[in-house]
Amino acid sequence: MSPSSTTRPASADAATAPAKDRYRRIVLKVSGESLSQPGQLGIDPEELRAIAGEIASAKTAFDDLRMAVVVGGGNIVRGAKLAEAGRINQSTADYMGMLGTVINGLALREALEQLGVQSRVMSAITVTAVCEPFIRLRALRHMEKGRVVILVAGTGNPFFTTDTCASLRAIELGAEVLLKATKVDGVYSADPRRDPKATRFDRLTFREALERQLGVMDLTALAMCMEHGLPICVFDFKKQGNIRRVVAGERIGTLVSTA
Repeated sequence: MSPSSTTRPASADAATAPAKDRYRRIVLKVSGESLSQPGQLGIDPEELRAIAGEIASAKTAFDDLRMAVVVGGGNIVRGAKLAEAGRINQSTADYMGMLGTVINGLALREALEQLGVQSRVMSAITVTAVCEPFIRLRALRHMEKGRVVILVAGTGNPFFTTDTCASLRAIELGAEVLLKATKVDGVYSADPRRDPKATRFDRLTFREALERQLGVMDLTALAMCMEHGLPICVFDFKKQGNIRRVVAGERIGTLVSTA
């Protein structure tokens, strides 16, 4: 599949050229799997420390950075797989997945606090013993005080993914960009693990991403970002310093935007 005239394939120059001055208000989406070893369940201490260190590096590099993190729960339980097995109702399975994100959020908060980064966990479902309820104005207040806000339990409703939660919260909190941390270095025309001719894109429009079904995010999340003009940056979080580089305005990964 060849890129259209408005789609820019990745290039060596694009990898280091500044995209803008820099971002000052971001929402970062990390998967639950990022906290575990490949193919494993649970939380791996080394992986937890690594992702916390990357977040802390970006936060401490820029004093005025306002950051929220949406964390998934696939390393604890994947509600969709439970529902597909037919043993558990999908609503119940999705709520189980939400509780998994609470576990991950608490772990991430502890790891960040150990690095000197003040953090708060805010949940879309009521878990008052361990975290605050998500209230938009309170979340904004935490961010203005320089705290990292860790958002858990998705939207609080079944049938919605954490991608959709990330889009929703980024819009609510006035983020300049939604950063999607993945294990690949951007969006490709096909699965690069299966197709050696797959092309990585430097930039895509929302419409191109939707029409090509490139798997940037689920369709609901992508449509929300398109409607509100919220750019999405898909990048490899495993490369040390990449979160800080994206915040600094370097062109890392793939930027999906209106134009």
